[in-house]
Amino acid sequence: MSLFKNIFDYILALILLILLVGLIISMILISSLDTKEFGLFTQDRVGKNGQIFKIYKIRTMKGIQKDTITTSEHRITKIGQILRDYKLDELPQLINILKGEMSFVGPRPDVKGYADALKGEDRIILTVKPGITGPAQLKYRNEEEILSKVDDPIWYNDHVLWPDKVEINKDYVRNLSFKNDIKYIIQTIL
Repeated sequence: MSLFKNIFDYILALILLILLVGLIISMILISSLDTKEFGLFTQDRVGKNGQIFKIYKIRTMKGIQKDTITTSEHRITKIGQILRDYKLDELPQLINILKGEMSFVGPRPDVKGYADALKGEDRIILTVKPGITGPAQLKYRNEEEILSKVDDPIWYNDHVLWPDKVEINKDYVRNLSFKNDIKYIIQTIL
């Protein structure tokens, strides 16, 4: 499964990057004008086997972008919000897939302090490449909205969302199949 998944990811990412390179460059330029900073944003994330890698995204916020649960909404630009709503800010992650750091489907790569702190059987999540989409991302596709409605978003993330995501991602890894990956890709597109 792993070799087939890697080949599928690489070929699909290459095709999509060729087809979407103009759109990605346009979004980088628009984001640069909108945020007054270079429109391609990188951040350290935890990947397979706990390895740290740089994730690529379109910049959606003014100032120093912290793509974490503590992000304040007022710093997201109007254009940035549209990019986030349609997940267009994540298109540069096709580069991460081509570099072998990510997959189309898998647990979302987290910032340091979460995935790298997993213990015991929870570390099974780190045995696969992180993904652009997956079952936890689909369940919590409106995570920013959920966190904006609670009094203490950090507590809520750490004690409600994160533990649930860990369980969802463990189940994903235990039942890893190409058929499921295709299902998650289709659900993401729809």
